[in-house]
Amino acid sequence: MITAHLHGDARAIDVAWPDGRSATFPAIFLRDNCPSGFHPQTLEREFDLTSVDVDIEIGDVSLDNGDLTVTWKAGDHTSRFSADWLSAHTPGTAFDDPADVMPEIWRGTTSKTDLPSATAADLLSNDSRLLAFLRETKRTGLSIVTDMANDAEAGMTVARRIGFLRETNFGQTFEVMSKPDPTNLAYTSHALPLHTDLPNQELAPGFQFLHCLANEADGGGSTFCDGFAIAQDLKAQDPDAFNLLATVPIPFRFQDNGYDIRNHHTVIQLDHSGAVTELRINAHIASVFDMPADQMQTYYRAYQTILGMTRAPAYVMTTRLEGGEMVIFDNRRALHGRAAFDPSTGFRHLRGCYVDRGEFESRIRVLSRVNAS
Repeated sequence: MITAHLHGDARAIDVAWPDGRSATFPAIFLRDNCPSGFHPQTLEREFDLTSVDVDIEIGDVSLDNGDLTVTWKAGDHTSRFSADWLSAHTPGTAFDDPADVMPEIWRGTTSKTDLPSATAADLLSNDSRLLAFLRETKRTGLSIVTDMANDAEAGMTVARRIGFLRETNFGQTFEVMSKPDPTNLAYTSHALPLHTDLPNQELAPGFQFLHCLANEADGGGSTFCDGFAIAQDLKAQDPDAFNLLATVPIPFRFQDNGYDIRNHHTVIQLDHSGAVTELRINAHIASVFDMPADQMQTYYRAYQTILGMTRAPAYVMTTRLEGGEMVIFDNRRALHGRAAFDPSTGFRHLRGCYVDRGEFESRIRVLSRVNAS
């Protein structure tokens, strides 16, 4: 059973657990999270924080069947917290998140057989298998689905099992094949250096699904690399270049007859703790740099360095997608590309779509909740 007592000026409570853990809970934090202040069905907060003083004081603390009861000094309100809730919401400790999967860095020695894989039938029919596969895909940022139906909608069916499709200026789905009058290099037979898709968007798409319907042409091998591995090594080898790429935004732009979409982003994106969360690398739609002239030389050197790393065999995995396979990858982590191919030697057709990271991670959380019940 927990123990609890007022801390100092009655604006916090010290709680201790039998295993030796202890924590201090500020009074305003407890008042803001009183269970009575949340709607019982939607679980959304209805309590109005402006209705109390930020320096609210506690009148009394007691324990009732293991629950913490707090009586507030001002007014006649009482709050009740379970020991489990207090343990899960210790200040300074991140709330447990089933979708918080530690990345597993990989490099050029990785092969297609090393990647997480599952059959389409398993993913469509088995929630436990889907959950494990999604967590594995989030860990590596790249996975393979096999035994796909010979159906142009098959990839979208798997993607919709995970979340809503992200619509872009290319539509909800896109066809990767050689086309006349292309609006994007993906729609040619030319080689595509490793890149992330659509960094010109305000928010680049999350997970990409590429279903290989046919790959009969000479050439056209697929390439991938782990952007997190490149960022990790760049930070260790050239911290100045890393810092420039993580702090100086550059312009990205896509334009055709119907669209002109542009945004400034850093090539490397960090979270509040300084960890790398995404990369935006696409030399084809990087626009004309507009930083001050005295910064350009050092920036170009850093930019050239990271582009060079995306071409180094130490990082690049080369493989070939066959008809009936689908690759899934985190577009803000795993860079993808392809070798040139000769369309006169056979048909090459991939069909793709995107599911944003938020949808992907939501599915992990919901499946984890169901799996635990």
